[in-house]
Amino acid sequence: MNFPAQYFRAGVGAVIVNDAGLVLALERTDIPAAWQMPQGGLEADEEPLPAVFREVAEETSIPAHDLQLMQASPELLVYELPPAARRVKTGRGQVQYWFFFRFLGRDQAIDVLRGNEFRCWQWMDFAALLELAADFRKPVYRRLFEQFRYLPMPGAAGPVCTHSS
Repeated sequence: MNFPAQYFRAGVGAVIVNDAGLVLALERTDIPAAWQMPQGGLEADEEPLPAVFREVAEETSIPAHDLQLMQASPELLVYELPPAARRVKTGRGQVQYWFFFRFLGRDQAIDVLRGNEFRCWQWMDFAALLELAADFRKPVYRRLFEQFRYLPMPGAAGPVCTHSS
């Protein structure tokens, strides 16, 4: 019997925060009303930090020079996909390296429509993102919130969705 989706894929993720203290969230096209932060799998022989810069650029068009690394997660974080969502490419889930960045760029440069993975982006409060994330991502996001909440993030008003053009 073949079990191609029994492994956990190595991945990276980015918590990107603007000067208002809000987190960059991306709405998925395949799961309506499900939001997430930029993330993706490591390529063969790729190191985590270059991989997260690549993933952020692929998913949002944000170049590395518009991101200031604040901190890396001190631990690897794991999520498991629901059985129906497992594929050969995605495996059973991901074991992820996470990084916390300050966004230095301009909102107008963010573009999630280059690919077909996301339909919208917005800056939102981390607690709001916890509520809007897919259930299987919530434990990882809660842990990230615990790890990064002590970093300086000024407060801000509620999020307003900004669609890419």
